[in-house]
Amino acid sequence: MDQPPPGTAPQPSTAHEALEIFVGRWLGTTELAASPWGPARTAEAEVTFTRGAGGFAVVQSYRHTEADGTHFEGHGVFTVDPDHDETLWYYVDSMGRPPSAPARGVWHDSTLTVERHSDRGTARHTFRVDQGVLTHTAELRLGETQDFQPFMTSICHRA
Repeated sequence: MDQPPPGTAPQPSTAHEALEIFVGRWLGTTELAASPWGPARTAEAEVTFTRGAGGFAVVQSYRHTEADGTHFEGHGVFTVDPDHDETLWYYVDSMGRPPSAPARGVWHDSTLTVERHSDRGTARHTFRVDQGVLTHTAELRLGETQDFQPFMTSICHRA
């Protein structure tokens, strides 16, 4: 990575600025597919994205509440790996498993797609904002399975 001239602070790049589209508070629903973690169901969702680290990161807070009152929450940090032209997503949630490494992803036609890999499998997440609607989908490929299976879709509107 190129270093800024002495006496000047580094500045966020256009790759960092692409993450700005997420900044704000979003409310909507999350549709969860039947999985090893439970039956298919719908939950009320809230997602907040804020700027962080002087514009070098966007911080994500996600929470959904199910009809029976149970809830799930997760927190992420998006930033950019300038050496590999990739967006990184560090994410932890109330399932309690820390990430072994950040998810890595790229932008295609205003959609950010990131993949998280672990010894259990791969989770592919897509994030897109279109006409004031945030859509976040997650698909799983567990074990030796070759195909991704839908896991969740959140559709939220700016609050």
